[in-house]
Amino acid sequence: MPLAPHPDSEEVDCLLRNAELRDAIEPYLDEAIWEIDFRSLPTAAENRFLESMLAWELAPLVPVARWFDPPLAMQPACTLDDEQVRERLWETIDRLYEKRIVLDFTDHLPDRELYAVIRRDILPALLKQVDLPDNYTHWDCSCTGDDDRTVWLMYYASDDEREEWRLEEGREPPPRLVPRYPRAMPAAPA
Repeated sequence: MPLAPHPDSEEVDCLLRNAELRDAIEPYLDEAIWEIDFRSLPTAAENRFLESMLAWELAPLVPVARWFDPPLAMQPACTLDDEQVRERLWETIDRLYEKRIVLDFTDHLPDRELYAVIRRDILPALLKQVDLPDNYTHWDCSCTGDDDRTVWLMYYASDDEREEWRLEEGREPPPRLVPRYPRAMPAAPA
């Protein structure tokens, strides 16, 4: 009778880590977790998933401005000329990206308005500060007013998304517009 192969030490460590993670995450689980078929995942992939879930559950809820030391602050745009707004806007975008905060759907906003969105909406926002190297927070800058969905539909929605909206809403979507302020924004790795 052939002997069963012995698992290598890396496999054993991976299984032990899996047991630790499952124990640690258990108090936070609800029925949604059972929608994931862990049997189809290699143990290492399951461990990465469980680590990200646990990091989310344990992460502090902190205003974005306080993710920085010293806290990130922006002076009112009305005290700056257009060149200063542009310069400070890009400095802030770069600083946000250093903390893995990505600004999506910005091309419809002039610099001064995007600056105001960051100062008024993003910096004071309470978000979970999850400290994982592959975790990015995406901020949807098309949602900045009363008619948020309309902005996204006009500038960013695909033809399929616009059609889906039309069928759900029972009316025509707003006319498609080309964003006037195209930017090469930093993006999360694909």
